[in-house]
This record gives sequence, structure tokens and C-alpha cells, in this order.
Amino acid sequence: MPPTLVAFRVLAPGVLRHGPMVGLVAALGLVLGIGGCARRLQRAQVLPGPAPSIAELWQSPLTSSSEIYFPEQVEPDSRRWTPCSSLWHETPAAGVRDSTSRTRKGVEWSVKLGPEAQSEAVTSRVLWAIGFHQPATYYVERWSLTGAEAGPQPAGRFRPELPSQRVVGEWSWYENPFVDSQPYRGLVVANLLLNSWDWKTSNNKIYELVEPMRGVKRWYVVRDLGASLGRTIYPAVLKWFRLRGFGQGTRNDLPGFEEQGFIRSIDDLSRITFDYSGIYRDVIDSVTPADVRWACQLLSRLSERQWSEAFRAARYDEQHATRYISKIKQKIAQGLALTGPPAS
Repeated sequence: MPPTLVAFRVLAPGVLRHGPMVGLVAALGLVLGIGGCARRLQRAQVLPGPAPSIAELWQSPLTSSSEIYFPEQVEPDSRRWTPCSSLWHETPAAGVRDSTSRTRKGVEWSVKLGPEAQSEAVTSRVLWAIGFHQPATYYVERWSLTGAEAGPQPAGRFRPELPSQRVVGEWSWYENPFVDSQPYRGLVVANLLLNSWDWKTSNNKIYELVEPMRGVKRWYVVRDLGASLGRTIYPAVLKWFRLRGFGQGTRNDLPGFEEQGFIRSIDDLSRITFDYSGIYRDVIDSVTPADVRWACQLLSRLSERQWSEAFRAARYDEQHATRYISKIKQKIAQGLALTGPPAS
């Protein structure tokens, strides 16, 4: 009997507990020999022209900032919006235009509905507050559509598509100009700490700015951060296949976020094992204790007011916000204490 069939028969009972589709993919992986190999990180030029500076990914936070806000204040002031597409009702994220705003009528906004709307508003603000570029992102509780889909709509995440900030490309966690830099690895740590797990390339955008901001005309951004503030989950049987499409975690899930840890262990070679279940292990394996401390130091400098404002902006009630902030600070403290193998 061919070896692949033997392997399939051994794995099938465990695989099928996770559903027929997972079993089918696992079987195809065994037959085709796909997915199990590690993927190497490499420094790569994404766009033509001069090599980007690290300031296009990260800049030292503004020390005078005592609040969570974005560099270009464009908070939506309209309550009635017009769909930009007839497919509005078929997607959880679509475009709308202001119908009543005097100052920004006609500006297109990306709107995301569902549980990700709240968590994205928080995670985007936190990353911006520690120096990583972010487009303005807002949580709107009450709003309505005009036209065929007229009427009140569920709360959503609103992000303006500004003519002064144009998306000109995408970048990968595996291949980009910053893989050998501490800010890049610190960004990995910050996403791990916030349990942000949807790291597909299409979520990483390169913005070109019409006017320079703090000396740069491009931003390398991790965007669409709603798959955060939950916990990471990935079927164990797919551990070696690293396939997307099965869901790698929960979103906006306070009990799940509280349940999951941050750092499990560190070995004699200072290799860290994070409490992480997902497909981006090669990216995470690049992180060192110094990178964890660097990111946690940035996070530890956020004031109580900044933490509160981040969750208030997403309309979390005080009890939920307090629990989230408490868990985040526990993780930060663990990261700051990471100096070598833990005592037994």
C-alpha cells in the first residue's frame, strides 16, 4: 500500500473530528506533500525607488500626546450614508459616502460590520500610540443608509479613503524592507500581545502621502486589525499545513482574551515559546527577548487616560474595558520581565 494512503488512514479519525473539509485538505496535503516547510524571512524591496527608511514603518511616539488620536482628524460627523455599491448587503465590509456632512460630503468611507468593528478601533489606536502608522479608524454606533437599503444599520468601523493618503501597494510579513529591524519584530510582538492574528498580505498596505508627515511620504501599515482582542485557535491537525481559510482565532472575545497567555517559556538559547496557535510561526520565531522588552516598554508608557480612551472610542463599557486593560497590562509586565530563562 502506498505510504501516503497509510498516513491518511492513520490521520483520518482525528482529522475528521474537525469536519469533512479539514479532513479533505489534510489528506490533499499528505498526498501533495504541501505546507509543512518553514518559510524564510528575507529583506526585500517592495516598491521601486530608494530603500525605505525605518520611519516609514515606525517613528518614536509623540511624547506630548496624552490622548489616543490620529494625525489627521476626520471623524465622521454624518449620520446618513449612501452605499457605493449595490453589493452592500453581501459583504461585511463595504463603501459608503457621506450624505449630509457639510465638510466631507462625497468622501468615501470603508465600513466594516460585525464583532471586528470594536476590536479594530482599539487595536488601531494602540498601534498608532506606540509609533506605528495607522489610517484614521472610528467606531460608529448609530447610523443609517439611504437608497434601496435605507434604514438604521448595525454599529460599524468607519475608515475614510482620503485623497491625501493613497494606497499604492502591499507588503508581506515574510518579505519586506524591515525584517531585520527591531521595530518590525516589535510590531510582531504588539500584535501577539493584542492577539491580532489575521496577518495575510492583503491587510498590509503601503500608503503614499500627498504631503509629508513627520518627514515621510510613505507609510507601511498593518490594516484591518479587527481579528484581535480574542484568542488564537487553529486545528491541531493542520499544524503542518499552514493553510488559511479555517479561521485562526476569535474576535472581540473578552473571555477568550483573558484565557490565553502571552509567553509560555524561554529556553537556554533565549528562544521564546509564545502562547500562540496559528500559521505564522516563522515570523514569530524571529522575535528575541530584547524585541519583547522593546515593544512592552513602548506599551508601558501609555497613560491610563490613553488606555481608557482607546476602549471608550470603541464604545466598550467600563467593566469590559477594565478587564481588557488589566489583561493587557499583565502581558506587558511579563514581557518587561523577560531577561532570560525563567526560574524553575
